[in-house]
Amino acid sequence: MAGSVILKRVLRLWTLYDVRVGSYPSSRKHSNSSELQTRASQIKTVGFCPPPHSCHDWVGPPDRHSNLRPVKFYVAKDESPLEYRLRLLRQDTQDWNQKFWEHQNLTFNKEKKEFVSARLKEKGLDERDKEGRKRILNVDEMADFYKEFLRKNFYKHAHYNRDWYKRNFTITLLMGQVALKRLWKKLGRKSES
Repeated sequence: MAGSVILKRVLRLWTLYDVRVGSYPSSRKHSNSSELQTRASQIKTVGFCPPPHSCHDWVGPPDRHSNLRPVKFYVAKDESPLEYRLRLLRQDTQDWNQKFWEHQNLTFNKEKKEFVSARLKEKGLDERDKEGRKRILNVDEMADFYKEFLRKNFYKHAHYNRDWYKRNFTITLLMGQVALKRLWKKLGRKSES
């Protein structure tokens, strides 16, 4: 079941939809870990709001700087400590991803604009032609920029990929643990009947 939820999220990120994140009753309360509580207060809130009665995760419209779709995570009333850890890690990963791509896209656009401007000046051209249209460089000239940008940012991207894989591996393990606990509870209830 957890695998199908992940697949649905990956395949439908381009639309606003909801994903079922059911929860089972838990008699245990959250551990009052100061680290988790501190992290929860630092997490950035998403700018859209799903209906109050919703019991699903909601995916919002793309952010204009990072091009990522923010997720508003469902918080179950009877959320177990493990589910709480999973939700916080997912929120933290979302915020981390948002910050990285927002900074990366702003840097890319700034450097691209500077590159185009410098190349046009080398040719003795203004940024706009006589009719007011913006001048562009040909594909080969832009390839030089893309190649240089990727070369300069190789280690930054390598570190991002490494950290992204670590975070997603941990999230997947926690999702598996949550799914097993839910299944165990469900089987326990069936045997009592």
